Amino acid sequence: MLYKLFPGLQVRPLSEDVKSRDSFVYLDRGMQVVGWVPPKNKILQKFYAIWSVLLVSLVFLWSPMGFSFTYAREMSTFTAGEFLTSIQIGLNTYGNTLKSSYTFWGTKRFKMARELLDRMDKRCTSREEQAGIRRTVARWNRCYMIYQISYSVYTTSTFVVATINGHLPWRFYNPLIDSTKNVAFFWVAAFMEYFLMSMTVLADQCADVYPIAYMGVMRTHMNFLKLRITRLRTNPELSEDENYQELVQCIKDHQIIMEYVEIMRPVISATIFVQFLLIGVVLGLSMINILFFSDFWACVANVMFVGCVLMETFPFCYLSNIIMDDAAELSDCLFQSNWIDANHRYKTAVISFMHRIQQPIIIIAGGVFIICLQTNITVAKLAFSVITVVKQMDFAKKFG
Repeated sequence: MLYKLFPGLQVRPLSEDVKSRDSFVYLDRGMQVVGWVPPKNKILQKFYAIWSVLLVSLVFLWSPMGFSFTYAREMSTFTAGEFLTSIQIGLNTYGNTLKSSYTFWGTKRFKMARELLDRMDKRCTSREEQAGIRRTVARWNRCYMIYQISYSVYTTSTFVVATINGHLPWRFYNPLIDSTKNVAFFWVAAFMEYFLMSMTVLADQCADVYPIAYMGVMRTHMNFLKLRITRLRTNPELSEDENYQELVQCIKDHQIIMEYVEIMRPVISATIFVQFLLIGVVLGLSMINILFFSDFWACVANVMFVGCVLMETFPFCYLSNIIMDDAAELSDCLFQSNWIDANHRYKTAVISFMHRIQQPIIIIAGGVFIICLQTNITVAKLAFSVITVVKQMDFAKKFG
């Protein structure tokens, strides 16, 4: 039943035509919903332009401004728990505005990257490689759905818990509806908040998923390249000229992969940099809310939020570590390939390739932080500093 609704989640058989770019089917749909990727139908594009302007304005402009207006006008009416619930998503919303802006700017680069993926796919002629592409497509579509479920559960749980307790989920400034007037106005305002926050969270989700999906697909092709390198000059039926051409093709494959990385590097660097700046403070505020001010159900919603915040950086940092290791293994694979008894031309090409292949694949967030697990742990430790400051200043008793 699930695969009928979402066919991209299953591993397709070899009889079906599947490309690497199919890994972004659901990611593209998410970006279409938030107004970043127009439909192919020219008639729909005219109506979509209106939707795009509306959603981009809500996510990029009104969403952060609404929180600012709320804090300026209603700060004295917040309880400690309500304020922390609002400020933790408020800070994330400010960061999301920057992240979403960079992602929106990077949609042109996504198209360029997909063209390179199509070129890489042409080299995948064996059944083993074709099966690998199908597994990759299913893996990263499933990854998007995991993020979709996790982020949606947080948004919905916060909405449900807040409305049951008789207050708005995020206390978002709404000049159109006075939620205190009557019950009907309260629910209208609550659902308006829910819609706005759902769109904001969806934009944040797309900005968090695309680095993992695009670099994850690239890693699959890097693994294919490692296999091709290890098989160089192992087929006795090929002549020396044919072996040389196989080596040249591997050099070209590596060039395409490095070009792919260079295309994705600027937008990923900016996106992760913003998240690194926020993660420690946001996690700290969330933990304070959980430890001192939340009841059971509010605690559940806040735990879901903490999980979502961790998902914004940890998976990609983990993937970055793996990609760095894979890039280092490429030179080992080339050195251990069967080149010792090759002719002079082949050895010269191997030496040249060895110099190029030793270039590491490292993405530096904002030109400051190397994107890796160690950096992620370092910036996340700031959360404990925030908690320590709160304990020392005894905020919990003052506002409890």
